[in-house]
Amino acid sequence: MNTGGLLDQLLKAGSGMLGGQSGSSTQASQNSGGGNSQLGSLLSGAGGGALAAGAIGMLLGNKKARKFGGKAIKYGGLAALGVVAYKAFSNWQQQNQSAPQGQPQTVDRLPAPQAEQHSHAILRAVIGAAKADGHVDDRERELIDAEIGKLTSDASMQQWFDRELNKPLDPSEIASAASTPEMAAEMYLASVLIVDEENFMERSYLQELASQLQLDPALKAELEKEVRQAS
Repeated sequence: MNTGGLLDQLLKAGSGMLGGQSGSSTQASQNSGGGNSQLGSLLSGAGGGALAAGAIGMLLGNKKARKFGGKAIKYGGLAALGVVAYKAFSNWQQQNQSAPQGQPQTVDRLPAPQAEQHSHAILRAVIGAAKADGHVDDRERELIDAEIGKLTSDASMQQWFDRELNKPLDPSEIASAASTPEMAAEMYLASVLIVDEENFMERSYLQELASQLQLDPALKAELEKEVRQAS
């Protein structure tokens, strides 16, 4: 499965929403400040960027999608999320002598097989965070599956995504995908991007996820600070 490719499309589409404006390439170009923007070409016509924007919009719901668009402006996709996770992780290491030392092995710095493993875990976290408010019902799952089907022809990827959508929400099961501290950090970072912390259910879910990921409170704070700075 090319989980990384699908996740990259969804994150790039989120960075192009800019408060819910995921429509025409003209709007995207205006909102991003110029016709030469990568964002303008990303959302042009009925291409992959527009399809991904539709998929992430359905997955999150209108209100959450607008907030995600605002948070994601400074994120250009999966590699950029890795860069932000790397920065937060490095800051945490510098401030905590008991933290694991050495260069953080975030998704942007890994060879393809390991990057795919990270991508798989991050996408699980994204789907879980999207479901945290309980808005994804049977009809919406069908629509989301249809949108994902337009983005990838990989049948195994589509089936996996459908299974994740249909699973009962379980933060401990999602957190079990994290096999390294860096992966846990990336999963939490992606989840913070997705959730609406004004919603009690989503805020509670995020707190439980952090607990299940066994994030050091100082690292958790660094990741949250990076998202605030990007908003």
